[in-house]
Amino acid sequence: MTQAKAYAATSATSGLHPGTIERREPGPGDVEIAIDFCGLCHSDVHTIRSEWGPAKYPLVPGHEIVGTVTRVGAGVVGFSVGDTAGVGCMVDSCRECDSCLEGFEQYCENGNTGTYGVADRRNGGAITQGGYSSSIVVDENYVLKVPSGLDPAGVAPLLCAGITTYSPLRYLDVQDGDAVGVVGLGGLGHVAVKIAKALGATVTVFTTSPSKASAAFELGADSVVVSSDPAQMAGAKGTLNAIIDTVAAVHDINQYLRTLARDGALIQLGLPPAKMPPVEPGLLIRKRLAYGGSLIGGIAETQEMLDFCAEHGIVSDIEMVTAAGLDEAYDRMVAGDVKYRFVLDNSTL
Repeated sequence: MTQAKAYAATSATSGLHPGTIERREPGPGDVEIAIDFCGLCHSDVHTIRSEWGPAKYPLVPGHEIVGTVTRVGAGVVGFSVGDTAGVGCMVDSCRECDSCLEGFEQYCENGNTGTYGVADRRNGGAITQGGYSSSIVVDENYVLKVPSGLDPAGVAPLLCAGITTYSPLRYLDVQDGDAVGVVGLGGLGHVAVKIAKALGATVTVFTTSPSKASAAFELGADSVVVSSDPAQMAGAKGTLNAIIDTVAAVHDINQYLRTLARDGALIQLGLPPAKMPPVEPGLLIRKRLAYGGSLIGGIAETQEMLDFCAEHGIVSDIEMVTAAGLDEAYDRMVAGDVKYRFVLDNSTL
């Protein structure tokens, strides 16, 4: 075992405090990474504050990890010391079920192993600890190659926000000329706009905040609809082929379904904390619409996303934070005071 510096929560109300954690020695198929940057995801806040159920403390969050390879196991073939590498939302899966064998490890039928907060099936059941730390050791099959030419700090949020939006856009086969709506312009939404535009789509951003219109246009949106304005929503009726809904608050899906053309689809990405208003079946039936959800992406698709972003010069818009500022950053995330993602500078640990 080796010691790593880390910031951990010890209870739902403790906040994050400095300490050390143990990392395993790299095995034959493992990659050790010195972490340079780790994105802050709103799910980190939910988890360490036990808002999604009791967390296992002490807990080091962070699943948007970019760093430098420092050691590799004897059986590793895809990485070398000095490479820039990334780790996203999972570090393992069963590797045997149909989903894993088909490259959809995120839907592992026996449960994927999250980057933090769950029992590690190949490490004696120890609880996984995340990227607010100085290093991590991960099986090479769950490590990503970070393309050169992209700001590594801006890449970090792509390992969650990027793949979470890229995967449904690819699943829906969004192509040049398609009309795509993006609901919400936060950490997920701003990346969704960039990726949809790179795919050749015409992009409409839905927001409850008229003040976000200029920011949406700066990101490449073709139009902005203020969803609280009935006239603007009526004007968008039947105009879109696909919608990516990134909002994690309780909201009415039906008004967005009305903006879809025949055979359109709305994919839900945000996970609200309470029940949503029911979907009206008639809206789906009358235009053969689909309403579905999507969870991050498999390892191969995440690598595809990174390569796509490198080709199109896409990174997340970020604000850097120090380890000492993590609790303040969490409070600002909850207040919606970030444009658009926080990234931890791990050198400040």
